Amino acid sequence: MTTLKKKIAPSLLSADFSRLGEEINAVEKAGADWLHLDVMDGDFVPNLTFGAPVIKSLRPCSKIYFDVHLMIQKPERHITDFLKAGADGITIHVESTDQVSACLDQIKSAGKKAGLTLRPGTAVSLIEPYLSKVDLVLVMTVEPGFGGQSFMADQIAKVELLNQWRTQNKASFLIEIDGGINDKTIKQAAGADVFVAGSYVFTGNYSHNINSLRQALG
Repeated sequence: MTTLKKKIAPSLLSADFSRLGEEINAVEKAGADWLHLDVMDGDFVPNLTFGAPVIKSLRPCSKIYFDVHLMIQKPERHITDFLKAGADGITIHVESTDQVSACLDQIKSAGKKAGLTLRPGTAVSLIEPYLSKVDLVLVMTVEPGFGGQSFMADQIAKVELLNQWRTQNKASFLIEIDGGINDKTIKQAAGADVFVAGSYVFTGNYSHNINSLRQALG
């Protein structure tokens, strides 16, 4: 099991899109560990955000860890682009491709961290065959595709299952949680290692908000 400190990863989805470079610098100075970048294609999820060109343009703005979450159909078509754009880690959905292993291998062969995630309605058993090769598992506590949704507490059972699997198999992947995270819900999700927070961080004082998440974790 990992012994790394808990990480806070603000989601750029909730930032001011007219000044993304400034927003990245602001959350980094406020104490963010990672930056979570939600890539949506309007197909796998019913929304559009940004793609590899935007991430490439943002990469020179900061050295913070770019945690790229691909909510797109057939991610194998675009992984090379996101690797070249400067992603430090790339997470794909198990439901989005029939080439899960190949995608994970491609990411890892480039020296980057490979992650796997699943929709709230998808069972953990569907990703178990791949857990031995991932660096991260993302548990969604909202339906993927939109920011500002309410936290789905029933998904915490997946965090518990993943922690059990990790311990039993002496694995070292990180468990990340995304969706409706604030200073109250983060306590329920404390078994995770990385916490994605969007609207909670990007409203008001960023430093205060990030510190309040850390304090809530104890």
